Amino acid sequence: MARKKPGVVAAGHPATAEAAREILADGGNAFDAAVAGCFAACVAEPILASLGGGGFLLARTEEGRESVFDFFAQTPIEKRPGGFDLFPIECDFGGAFQTFHIGRASIATPGLVRGLFRIHRDLGTLPMARLVAPAARLAREGSVIDEVRELVQESLRPILVSTPEAARLFAGEDTALGRTWRSPQLADVMTELAAEGEDFFYRGELAEALVSACGSGGHLTHEDLRSFRVIRRGPLSWRYRGHRLAGNPPPSTGASLIAFALKVLEGADAPSGRGFGSRGHLGRLFHTMKLTNHARAETLSARDPRQRQLLLRADLLAPYQRSLREHLTAFRGTTHLSVADHHGNLASLSVSNGEGSGFVLPGTGIMLNNMLGEKDLHPAGLSRWPENQRLASMMSPTLLERSDGRLVTLGSGGSNRLRTAVLQVLVNLLELDLPLEDAVRRPRIHLEGGRLDVEPGWPEGAIETLREDVEEFQVWDRLNLFFGGVHAVAIDPRAGTVDGAGDPRRGGVVVRV
Repeated sequence: MARKKPGVVAAGHPATAEAAREILADGGNAFDAAVAGCFAACVAEPILASLGGGGFLLARTEEGRESVFDFFAQTPIEKRPGGFDLFPIECDFGGAFQTFHIGRASIATPGLVRGLFRIHRDLGTLPMARLVAPAARLAREGSVIDEVRELVQESLRPILVSTPEAARLFAGEDTALGRTWRSPQLADVMTELAAEGEDFFYRGELAEALVSACGSGGHLTHEDLRSFRVIRRGPLSWRYRGHRLAGNPPPSTGASLIAFALKVLEGADAPSGRGFGSRGHLGRLFHTMKLTNHARAETLSARDPRQRQLLLRADLLAPYQRSLREHLTAFRGTTHLSVADHHGNLASLSVSNGEGSGFVLPGTGIMLNNMLGEKDLHPAGLSRWPENQRLASMMSPTLLERSDGRLVTLGSGGSNRLRTAVLQVLVNLLELDLPLEDAVRRPRIHLEGGRLDVEPGWPEGAIETLREDVEEFQVWDRLNLFFGGVHAVAIDPRAGTVDGAGDPRRGGVVVRV
């Protein structure tokens, strides 16, 4: 009897990973496991993942077919004149302050539930009730509050106490470190979803409650919920030094920016002494981030999503590649789940609830998203979002097919920082040839505007030289979730082996079957 090939899961919480592992062990494939893991993340990581949010799945089947399921949030069909429940909240990420807007008018049409059901219909093998079971059990029995969740709660506390319902759910005594957090209401909702299907959320009792709440201060209507559709697209694909990569295509922006950054790096002369933390390595990263930010401002401000394809045009890339070569001579910032099964299927799932709107759907334990209150998603202004349009996202589940046939799938949380997190892990893998776990754990930098944030662990001399090129320079005292959370798995088809890496910044854990 042939030995069964192994499977592997990398996720942001042990309970999320265990739900996916349980499904793999029960004979499910990678896509079954990703759906089960996502439901579990809504319990174990409820501030990062929610049935009231949205996301993306990059799927590669054992036959090599690749597609992206887009079930991210959609703007409402109409701006309702009464949609005035929108207000700013300032959150502290350990010295980096950021303002978000929350309230019922910040809620965009959620797509996560419909997305998970579509993935199940198209690629799943086990019954939906089996996939929901681990999450429902977890919600009833409880999950232990770990350090990552405590840190997220502390950072987003102004949102979590903005309404009495949110405060009871996310800021009570059961949310302290080491306590067990339960949500029997959420368990009931999940069980009902498995029995009745997605219409329970989009046409049934939950839809009625959400539309009723948005009638006084929000924008969502029954038509918004009924008309939401999952979009299945071919991935954005590009090559880098003989390797092939694939990611989330436009209208989302993360993969385009990662591809642009890699193309800039590819067109620049590779410096000698490219070891991790060398002046050449850091200089290339820093100036590539700087040029990518500039290209993003120039190109992604266009309303037409097709403009984002211009990022990969050779004539646009040339001046940025040239600039990077010149700079090198004067060396001057969600949750993710990755799964590989024993068949060779790969699933890379990124989901987000924004920071949460503060509004909890009564009797459900579900906090709705605040995607209409995300400045990163609305560069033209929070009140100027286009009606009835799929929102772009920085989320970028990514697939790497190395020139020798090895496969890696990865993604990250971290808002705008996730693209630089994924980029740095890819550079660690492809330029520095680091092992997967080492590539994920190495310290990172992030450049935003005139501020450079730096994790500890870099050679002191190399980092200090970057001070001259930035207005603000912040060295953090430890690895931090601010810099993303890359969870990755790998398959070596030649050897029949799998590998995985969970990011310690976001409670990363790897389990094998």
